[in-house]
Amino acid sequence: MANKVKFNIHDVYYAPRTESGGTVTYGTPVAEKGAVSISLEPQGERTPFYADGIEYYVSQANTGYEGDLVLAMLSDAFRTAIFDEDTDTKDIMFEDANAEPKSFALSFTVDGDEGPVKFWFFNCTASRTSAASTTNTETKEPQTETITITARPELNGYVRAKSTATTADADLTAWNTAVVAYT
Repeated sequence: MANKVKFNIHDVYYAPRTESGGTVTYGTPVAEKGAVSISLEPQGERTPFYADGIEYYVSQANTGYEGDLVLAMLSDAFRTAIFDEDTDTKDIMFEDANAEPKSFALSFTVDGDEGPVKFWFFNCTASRTSAASTTNTETKEPQTETITITARPELNGYVRAKSTATTADADLTAWNTAVVAYT
């Protein structure tokens, strides 16, 4: 049965992207723990064409999604793999202003009343996190880190993949072992 409601994000994964000679490949997905929320808004312009005194035709460009992924704390593994931050011999991590961030695919699962819905967003880039924190008061509240994710169409035109109520159990089980590809 199809879900009527959704709740709870979990099982966030990223897979580094490489492109060579017009061929795109994705590395092995890596878990990114501590997902708090995600909000990705569709991007693209709606362009109406008027004729006969009415909106005769409307074209709409799908240029992907953009929004925020909120995590308890971004992992050092993500910072190394995607932001190309480097660790020296004393295990001190350095952010290099000259480093080029890497593209990646992003996966996450959203629970539903009937079952999970799984996503892969392709050709993603991410912004760096802010360096912010607050002091403890009467309570000790965890603070979060936010990265802005931009997902753009892949070379084949696909922006995302989403499981459905009829996706095979074997495909759901294997969802985060590799980035799904259109077959």
